Amino acid sequence: LYPVKNIKHNLSLLKKSLFTYKKTYSYGGCDILINYVLQKISNGFYIDIGCQNPISNNNTYLLHKRGWKGLNIDLDQKNIDLFNIARPKDINLCLAISSEIKEKNLYFYHEGSPINSLSPKLSNYKKDKPLIKKVSTELLENVLKNLNIKSFDYINIDVEGHELEVLKNFDIQLYKPKAVSVEYLDFTMNKLVFKNNKLENVIESELYKYFIKNDYFFVNWIHSDLIFVHKDFRD
Repeated sequence: LYPVKNIKHNLSLLKKSLFTYKKTYSYGGCDILINYVLQKISNGFYIDIGCQNPISNNNTYLLHKRGWKGLNIDLDQKNIDLFNIARPKDINLCLAISSEIKEKNLYFYHEGSPINSLSPKLSNYKKDKPLIKKVSTELLENVLKNLNIKSFDYINIDVEGHELEVLKNFDIQLYKPKAVSVEYLDFTMNKLVFKNNKLENVIESELYKYFIKNDYFFVNWIHSDLIFVHKDFRD
């Protein structure tokens, strides 16, 4: 702290240290940005596809703590068991979401692994080779209709390179969530680390073009999460 004579400054610093502490539960801090974007919505509804863990490395836990509820989907039953314990008022489903209903390869590293995925690109990129299992996939559109979910405020999609397949055969213009966070993996990198990111590659990606085409604006990028907001939610 400053010398005693600067009491005013000391008190100001103490106040800042006590009241500006920001807790994030996301891997890269995406939840803080999403929580800020949606701060005026007190009882919203989220959808988290590839939810993985109800607290750690999770983009919706801050919203959950604020009173939001939602739908959490993961292809690992162990993860859904954790959600049923930590978020019993949410809808928690063990499903593999994709662009079609069929049996697909699941590239399985171990139970609870954050990189278990339907993406062959990720499997080919990783040095460690996974066990290949068969899993039946479902459409997000069908899941929402079966649950009678007609609208939601925010969607997070983190499925290790399979994000675009989740969005295919899904009518995002029907639901128009206010905010979206979606994992973007650039497999042209030597290593998937943030310092190797290139904005040019994001802008040229199919994922980016999908959201721009559907009336979304790219507003932020943190770690591997791209954040978009719908044009109707902007001032």
